[in-house]
Amino acid sequence: MLDTDSPRVRAVLPLLYVAWADGVLTPSEAETIRGHLRTQEWLDASTREAICDHLDPQSPPTPTQYFRWIRTLRDGAGDAAVTTRSSLAELGMALANVGGDGTALPEASRRALEDIEAALNIDGEEVVRDLLGERPEPSPVEPEAPFDTDAMRRLLDGPHAELREDIRTLLQDPVFEYQDGLGTEAYREQVLRWCEHLADQGLGALAYPDAYGGGGDMEKFIVAFETLAYHDLSLVVKFGVQFGLFGGSIHHLGTERHHEEYLDRVGTLDLPGCFAMTEWGHGSNVRELETTARYDPTTEEFVINTPHDGARKEWIGNAAAHGQVATVFAQLRTDGEEHGVHAFLVPIRADDGTPKPRVRIEDCGEKVGLNGVDNGRLWFDQVRIPRANLLDRYAQVAPDGTYDSPIPSSGKRFFTMLSTLIGGRISVARAGLSATKSGLTIAVRYGNRRRQFGPKDEPEVPLLDYRTHKRRLLPRLATTYALHFALDDLTARFARKGRGESLEAIEAEANALKAYATWHTSATLQEAREACGGQGYRADTRIGRLRADTDVFTTFEGDNTVLMLQVAKGLLSDFQREFRDMNLWGMARLVADEVATQVQELNPVVTRTTDPDHLRALPFQQSALTYRAEKQLQNVGRRLQRRIDDGMEPFDAFVDVQDHLVQCARADAERMILERFADAVEGVEDADLRETLTTLRRLFALSRIEADLDWFLEAGYVSGSKAKAIRGAVNDLCDEVRPQAEALVNAFGIPDALLGAPIATKPGPGPK
Repeated sequence: MLDTDSPRVRAVLPLLYVAWADGVLTPSEAETIRGHLRTQEWLDASTREAICDHLDPQSPPTPTQYFRWIRTLRDGAGDAAVTTRSSLAELGMALANVGGDGTALPEASRRALEDIEAALNIDGEEVVRDLLGERPEPSPVEPEAPFDTDAMRRLLDGPHAELREDIRTLLQDPVFEYQDGLGTEAYREQVLRWCEHLADQGLGALAYPDAYGGGGDMEKFIVAFETLAYHDLSLVVKFGVQFGLFGGSIHHLGTERHHEEYLDRVGTLDLPGCFAMTEWGHGSNVRELETTARYDPTTEEFVINTPHDGARKEWIGNAAAHGQVATVFAQLRTDGEEHGVHAFLVPIRADDGTPKPRVRIEDCGEKVGLNGVDNGRLWFDQVRIPRANLLDRYAQVAPDGTYDSPIPSSGKRFFTMLSTLIGGRISVARAGLSATKSGLTIAVRYGNRRRQFGPKDEPEVPLLDYRTHKRRLLPRLATTYALHFALDDLTARFARKGRGESLEAIEAEANALKAYATWHTSATLQEAREACGGQGYRADTRIGRLRADTDVFTTFEGDNTVLMLQVAKGLLSDFQREFRDMNLWGMARLVADEVATQVQELNPVVTRTTDPDHLRALPFQQSALTYRAEKQLQNVGRRLQRRIDDGMEPFDAFVDVQDHLVQCARADAERMILERFADAVEGVEDADLRETLTTLRRLFALSRIEADLDWFLEAGYVSGSKAKAIRGAVNDLCDEVRPQAEALVNAFGIPDALLGAPIATKPGPGPK
């Protein structure tokens, strides 16, 4: 062990410290130091040998040894009044002259230390500053935002601001405090208790009629769901399964007698339930589910059966532990006739929690995230239920087995029944966006407070001042604002469905926004995690938990890729009802003829214009995104037509161009999001808010164009010089948003208690 009281050892100690600072001493570094030490007559043999023993790359100092060195260096530097402008050689000489045995070192030792410092190519002053924890004063705090943060928050909260604030206040109650480190069973029980508290506040029944504890307001329910997503996402999903999917299926697919018997108990969580649609063998293809519901007129019962293991119900929330009744989707058969998928209420547990006879339940076990939700599997072995348990709003079965429906078309009936999923998709998109807002709030605040590097002898620079950091976070912040307003608009239209707009149009937009928003959530949370460096990997930063919990958002309530294919299929024709059975021949020809007339000839002047005002202008941005959407639609129509002309089966042709179809749907989604965002900004009365939102709108649109510049260049829509100007414009807009970034995330109104991230709720790291 080194004798740190020896002046000669203390003189060399700063060099040993820096040599091992990164945990790795290369052979060349070790040999450089040894070579210089061998020639120093002021070092006696035993001291030289002791020092060289600590220059073995295969035998690094232990953490305890290394921290002792640091303590010796810092204590000695303080006693010697070493400044941050000292070199390592000067630090070593100063240390040798204090705290040692009083022996003065020769001037040759200083020159030797300076030679070693130079040979290692070390900026000694920088090392000393870091070692002593002294830096220049940090750069000034972020300037005051040019808008009223509270006013922005009120704008984002919208017409249901009071409900949002009530939920924020409720979730800060100690009963909702995060419980880390719970086992799966305890976590599930905690989430159930939280859900019960929400039910006690009347939040679960918001969408149900007044008579059953609610106000019949679906928009309020979705807003509540979105706001709850600032808290634990297992709670949000369990809340959605119980009150949205299970209760919603009874509300929308059942009739008054079902409402009277069940809705009040569902809304108070007196009757926990689940929504059993997905099967192991059929996830997205609901029309081909294999669970059967055969009607027996002799007993006036339906017989629910799982014909084989692949038809088991899979990933059913609330099924593994708490659900007592399930809404089961099954193929209805009466008198040997098939009527397609219908919904039935099937008891699955007795009051004591044991499975009902002929019902088998398994736990899906640990998941990547959302382990507070008890997902399970269900099998039914000829389970008999009363005829009244058919949710019969859209189809009835008489005692004798006669089937009747007010909707004669089986396709239309199927779509109408599944329209209950639209609200779920909107809710998932909005909950995912809340998680995105939480992640961005954490990352932006941290990036504004954490400082790294800077010009020599100047203050360290906040991370968010770096171009790369602005680039990775601020366009995503703009997209988050854009999606907020697009989803706001969609939610309001969905809540007033039937008032001049087709449900099909709302469903198509819900599919597009659910897919786009949850993809954005996954990508943004990953970027936010990385933007926080090692701190982002800490469990208490919560970004990792948010990332894990929202990962499944891209596949539940509709697989995103499948949803985008449905969007593209709808885009292929204004007459999609006539082509619902994939008559792609007619669809392709229709698109090739109709869309070709919509794509305008390119203006060579416009393709080369690089004027900043032109690039920032809404007409250019809308024209660019609209052109891309229409051109890609035209191209995919031509591809389909060409394949079918060559004799390919329509289904195979559709599969063959799926990559283009998804690209087409994403392009149209971005066109639509910009349109909704621009409409919302135009309606803002506060001039300061409107100016800030206009900047965000510009950044969203140009960053989307920039992300697909290869396509725009290939299509001839922009020239090379214009592409370069667009990249520069995105940089400029990031610079404009940067001073407002923390105010923009603060406007989300997420309480610190719900963020739960010390790096975003406590003062940032001070000078180092």
